Amino acid sequence: MAVPAVSLDDKYLLEDGRIFVTGTQALVRLPMVQRWRDRAAGLDTAGFVTGYRGSPLGGIDSAFGQARRFAEANDIRFMAGLNEDIAATAVLGTQQINLLEKANKEGVFSMWYGKGPGVDRSGDAFRHGNLAGSAPHGGVLLLAGDDHTCKSSTTSHQSEYALMDAMIPVLNPAGVQEILDFGLYGWALSRYSGCWAALKLIAETVDSSASIDVGRDRIVIRAPLDFDKPAGGLNIRWPDTPQEQERRLHNH
Repeated sequence: MAVPAVSLDDKYLLEDGRIFVTGTQALVRLPMVQRWRDRAAGLDTAGFVTGYRGSPLGGIDSAFGQARRFAEANDIRFMAGLNEDIAATAVLGTQQINLLEKANKEGVFSMWYGKGPGVDRSGDAFRHGNLAGSAPHGGVLLLAGDDHTCKSSTTSHQSEYALMDAMIPVLNPAGVQEILDFGLYGWALSRYSGCWAALKLIAETVDSSASIDVGRDRIVIRAPLDFDKPAGGLNIRWPDTPQEQERRLHNH
């Protein structure tokens, strides 16, 4: 039986089969996969990635730098943030393009990254963003890097509490395969619910490596059929009042 040719670029090029990646590389691949899925669904979208590095996400900016040509080929813009909360505010801006008549994309799916202290300091931006909502063809995924044992941090962190306080749903992948899978579920959740979604990441998952399945048909996402959305839907809109935002977030 012939052995298929293998390239180091497979992790960012193969749209089917198996690849060998680290957790960080899976995060870099993630927006590319979302772009491929949107394209297959007939959507003209783009991706935006920003944040501020820190363990266990200390290598994500350099990984995106190394994969720049693959990201740019898929309309994905990486821009390291000056700090975590300015980056989160930029993410909120990406969800507003469907409110503009001059938009040249149907949506921008965004990914923010930061470690536990960055989650803490970005609480105001997260709360305002989650209240405002996400775009129906955009979506927001927050990568929360937690250092439970304070191995390389000044304090121990468990970000679920801060995210829950802002009413942001949290997905917790158990390995490299689930980093990729849960990331796609997170964007789908964000688009449908209007909420921002978070992906909890720790060194044991981000710093590990695995051979993972990237088959096109592995992840089949279906919208609920038993939920009636309120008038105007659940996504970002303008005009919108703080009271309406809070009512929508709590009741739906």
